[in-house]
Amino acid sequence: MRFLLLLTVSSVLLCAAPQAPSVAPLAPASAPEDAEVLRARLDIQRLRALVDAGALPRVQLEQAEDNLGDAQDMSIIRRTMYGQDLTEDQAAEMVAAAQRRLDRRQKRLDRASSMLESGIVAKNDLPPLVSQVNFARQEYDLAVSRAALSHEIAEMARAEQNRPRLNDIAGLAPALVRYDGSGIFTPLEFTQVSAAFERRFSKQLPVSAMGETAVHRALGFDHRGRVDVAIAPDQPEGVWLRQYLEARHIPYFAFCHAMPGKATGAHIHIGPESTRLSAVAD
Repeated sequence: MRFLLLLTVSSVLLCAAPQAPSVAPLAPASAPEDAEVLRARLDIQRLRALVDAGALPRVQLEQAEDNLGDAQDMSIIRRTMYGQDLTEDQAAEMVAAAQRRLDRRQKRLDRASSMLESGIVAKNDLPPLVSQVNFARQEYDLAVSRAALSHEIAEMARAEQNRPRLNDIAGLAPALVRYDGSGIFTPLEFTQVSAAFERRFSKQLPVSAMGETAVHRALGFDHRGRVDVAIAPDQPEGVWLRQYLEARHIPYFAFCHAMPGKATGAHIHIGPESTRLSAVAD
């Protein structure tokens, strides 16, 4: 599964050209406003007063409104594309923002190309616009890939919830082993567990989930302060880890195989039981 998307996206150069304004929906009043959005909004207020006074053409105000939409969309992309997890709604918002940014740059390039023959735009004015279109297209493609991954994670969680429940087969180990211990699991204890495992097996503890993840939220669990380790409980490493945790009264859950709505496979959950979220949301 594609759990790693590494593509560095630099800051976008905003190229000003007259066109119909395309402004993204305003952020909720309670949300702190992005600095670039605030600057673009203040610029509109300044230009509107000058346009109303007849000191500037209206096209400059339209250009500023377009830049505001661009800043708002960039704020959405920063908040979503580079976050750890996304809901499907956030992923759709991210793709829409990237599409609007691409559309703006394509319109600027199309307008400049149409004005080239008349001499209003010089030929060497086009390459920067082409570069901005290409960058925006890469940004859009990354957003689509990121959204597809979020959808894949959500589909996996839904499939896990809908999987038919199976009774444990007679003679096999129980599906779940629970040890409550002290009921407390601290970051310091995790550091000690990880170091002890590495000393014992000469490799790092195979952590599969550190704190909350999109999968846990989709399943309705608050996984903060918990750690999942990709080790089968009945294997030598799993047996050692369980004994280590019990010796130090650290709570854990040992899942011997997948359990619908609880676990996607065999692993050891270190920490107290995950509580249920009142609502599955970021």
